[in-house]
Amino acid sequence: MRFHVNRDVFAEAVSFAVKLLPQRPTQPILSGVLLEAREGALVLSSFDYEVSSRTEIPAEVDETGSALVSGRLLAEIASRLPNAPVQFDTAEGRIKVSCGSANFTLMSMPVEEYPALPQIDDRTGVLPAEDFSTAVAQVAVAASRDDVTPVITGVQLEVGDNSLSLVATDRYRVAVRDIDWDSGGSSVEGTTALVPARTLSEIGKTFANAGTVAVSIVHTDDRELIAFSADKRTVTSLLIKGNFPPVRRLFPENVENYAVLSTSDLVEAVRRVSLVLEREAALRFSFSVDGLTLEAVGGDQAQASETIDAHLVGTDTVVSLKPAFLLDALGAVHSEFVRVSFTPTDNPNKPGPVLITGQSSREQPASDSYRYLLQPNLLLR
Repeated sequence: MRFHVNRDVFAEAVSFAVKLLPQRPTQPILSGVLLEAREGALVLSSFDYEVSSRTEIPAEVDETGSALVSGRLLAEIASRLPNAPVQFDTAEGRIKVSCGSANFTLMSMPVEEYPALPQIDDRTGVLPAEDFSTAVAQVAVAASRDDVTPVITGVQLEVGDNSLSLVATDRYRVAVRDIDWDSGGSSVEGTTALVPARTLSEIGKTFANAGTVAVSIVHTDDRELIAFSADKRTVTSLLIKGNFPPVRRLFPENVENYAVLSTSDLVEAVRRVSLVLEREAALRFSFSVDGLTLEAVGGDQAQASETIDAHLVGTDTVVSLKPAFLLDALGAVHSEFVRVSFTPTDNPNKPGPVLITGQSSREQPASDSYRYLLQPNLLLR
């Protein structure tokens, strides 16, 4: 195998190929990146049986062939090469990399032992890349990080007629966002896919500027996976098996008691007042016609409080919320103002879930469908 390739294009392709590789692969060969030189193109692939990445870039190929090399090492080398064309040569189980005055000789791994990448044929639908990336960042933060219950470590994708819903929960909160979806006339409404949140977050970042992203959801007898493709790049992921909890029914249709606040003012106040809190402790939020008062009691002596402006509709309300979870929501609303709604319960002494949504102004709701439900009574200390 012998080829020449642009240094910047090559470095970006290698970075993409290794991004989802595990830090500690179950087999050494799964740490490799497969290089395949074809007529006028170089294909780079990685696969660990759960996630795969594949990208194709233009190259001057003098001799076709394939080679398998350590992905992390290749990425480090590619990011530090001088500004010159990169040449690859393979001979006798070694790979020679030349770029300007820099030369490297790498050991080749056995290509014949590398697993075959998943093949994706049919496309389920297409969605706008920027909206998809934003929605993933908003929702994935609510997914559980506790592997004891794998089903809630994922983000549930639910295909509707003209929209795709993303849902995540960790039992303390639920995040939901809908985005446009084009099924291309195929009857896929009702299809669901539970994707690992960590993997989906990386995919969202990777395809943020791709324009549109094609999605393929594959259910076969031996494998259930999802593929995302754009700009000659494809990422596949195995789906999480299990039944995602029916958390959508927790969202109220209408809430008459709510407060509207400046998002930035609330963020800064939460960060300041929570400085005295012990780990995992909650802040007390008192909403009234006079505004919002935040209170925190730390150890034996440390205390803090602050009052900020808030427009309250309905009755005075007091809730206790975990500041980290609230800040996650405030960082995801992407609007100047935020609405904090208080859902009613049968017990007046036990507040219901707090619904957090964006507001483009004090009177106008935000244009996106992002909703974040936080359960205060689970967080009381």
